[in-house]
Amino acid sequence: MSEMIDDDELGRLGRAIPPKPSEEARARALDAAMRAFDEKIAPASQGSAVGARLRSKALMLWRTMMSRKLLTTPAIAGLVALPIAGYATFYLIETSPFAVSFDSGGRSGPVSEPAPRQPAPPTTVQPKPTELKAEPQVGRQDMEAVQKRANESDALATLQTASPPPGVIAADRSRSMAPAGSMGEGGAMAPPMMGLDATIPPEENRDRLAEFATNPVKSALENPVSTFSIDVDTASYAFVRRSLKEGFLPQADTVRVEEMVNYFPYDWKGPTEAGTPFNSTVTVMPTPWNADTKLMHVAIKGFDLQPAEKPRANLVFLIDVSGSMESADKLPLLKSSFRLLVNQMTEQDTVSIVTYAGNAGTVLEPTKGSDKAKILAALDRLESGGSTAGEAGLREAYRLAEASFIQGGVNRVMLATDGDFNVGQSDDDDLKRLIEAKRESGVFLSVLGFGRGNLNDRMMQEIAQNGNGQAAYIDTLAEAEKVLVQEAGSTLFPIAKDVKIQVEFNPEKIAEYRLIGYETRALNREDFNNDRVDAGEIGSGHSVTAIYEITPKGSPATVIDDLRYGQAATDSAAGVANAGEYAFVKIRYKLPTEDASKLITTPVTGANEIASFDAAGTDQRFSVAVAAFGQKLRGADQTDGFGYDRIAEIATAARGADPFGYRAEFLSLVRLASALDGKR
Repeated sequence: MSEMIDDDELGRLGRAIPPKPSEEARARALDAAMRAFDEKIAPASQGSAVGARLRSKALMLWRTMMSRKLLTTPAIAGLVALPIAGYATFYLIETSPFAVSFDSGGRSGPVSEPAPRQPAPPTTVQPKPTELKAEPQVGRQDMEAVQKRANESDALATLQTASPPPGVIAADRSRSMAPAGSMGEGGAMAPPMMGLDATIPPEENRDRLAEFATNPVKSALENPVSTFSIDVDTASYAFVRRSLKEGFLPQADTVRVEEMVNYFPYDWKGPTEAGTPFNSTVTVMPTPWNADTKLMHVAIKGFDLQPAEKPRANLVFLIDVSGSMESADKLPLLKSSFRLLVNQMTEQDTVSIVTYAGNAGTVLEPTKGSDKAKILAALDRLESGGSTAGEAGLREAYRLAEASFIQGGVNRVMLATDGDFNVGQSDDDDLKRLIEAKRESGVFLSVLGFGRGNLNDRMMQEIAQNGNGQAAYIDTLAEAEKVLVQEAGSTLFPIAKDVKIQVEFNPEKIAEYRLIGYETRALNREDFNNDRVDAGEIGSGHSVTAIYEITPKGSPATVIDDLRYGQAATDSAAGVANAGEYAFVKIRYKLPTEDASKLITTPVTGANEIASFDAAGTDQRFSVAVAAFGQKLRGADQTDGFGYDRIAEIATAARGADPFGYRAEFLSLVRLASALDGKR
């Protein structure tokens, strides 16, 4: 019975008389064809906005008809979809960079000059009977109505593509990449156009990274002192995670091991009062990847301010709205991220918004944190476009922060960008000097990085380090929630600044040592006691970890030969002071409002040592697993024979409490890296 109905339906469609085009319709069609021809062959002027491609016009026409519910009948939908699908196929073949030509012998080769196209004979394509269902009768009036609305939709699409407002092109581009068969506007099913975008070559990767060499093994006899600045940045871990989830191993210079280790919260023992900003705990344990060396694990925990103790905050959001920020993982994600932070603000706090593109401008004057509707409305209005006047934006943001300065509070500029500074002061050293001068006013700077392909990671690291702030990379809204909500205290509220660590190793006990990570934070030995030298900052509740691999004297794991003319023999009568110590750890810091540093010292002796790795605490073992993973991704020689399966085994056993799933996610990254690397 259904087949008879389908045959009858086809018969009605076959007998239907198509409407005759009017002269006005002919003129519109000719005009549209000429515009399309001009668009295809005319070169785009340098600096001009890129117009919509022909396939975008076809897609826009489809969406317009869907949104107006013109194609509510499958029969009509099929008739209209076939020409659009045919046109899309023609465009795909015409513009594909992988197009090939065939000679008379069937051999293929790249296309050089396109052959003149001959007009194709008209072809009538009938849908299969099983693709149609019984619907109300379609007559001439219905067909005329469809034709009229299609003409109106074509005119609307032409107007929309003629002069799109800022932000519209980016939005359309993101929608055009929806999977085939996804729901379009108005709940209608969008046509499967994914194959068109698959022919477009990927954008050039212009990420700028700071190159650095992995820390070498050093002789405790020749170089007994190691000095570095503390680091609480986490950008590297998020960037590595994104790389692995997108299916490729990260570049070595994106892997900063200390940032991967410090990404996770640890339950180190912290101080009980604000007068002591942090505690340090040192543990010596066997190395899981080398039975002949040991690990010296230095754990620092900052004092955790309670909500009632948190100071007032004066925040300036400095937001990059340049043309490079248009993709979904940049400005749209940025706006959603800051919404999370705004919802945490109180009446005592102040928020301002400065944007920069071709030039800088103030979008929101200082506003109470309780006026959330006003702040969020200002965020929602942001659109991308133009070049990147980063220097002008920084100066305007600092001006607003200084104008609303809260004495005894938190005064911070929060720069959100993909790192592109191409107008004004774009040299990293010049930006560094500008920020160094401004931090003396008491206004600190934090950096949130977004997107990839244009990320200036090198610049982000430089200005965050010199602005007494933190650098984080936001690849998902979940990461934004971690940085700006769960860890808001440590991100926004400093408890100590210019924190430096210096470790002196006893050559009578330790032959060699190697600092794992912190390559970009190295300081000269004399910098430790120089209060003019800038260093890292610790926020409320921050946990910081540093790990040394040490080689005991006499161990077969030594890689540096003894000096022929080494240290003179020690006077046996006088002995050696502190001969039983492995090392001496010194931490120097300043309170946020002070300029003179304070000193904390910790001798490391046999009392700090534990007999087996399994006897170490859960957090200590997990942090070592992360350190091993980071070294392996960097291709460090020390972990070359240490498999991903062993890293996963240690991390699984030390997973412990994982309320937010960070450690479970780490295990999935280890499995991904193992699969991509082809090693177990």
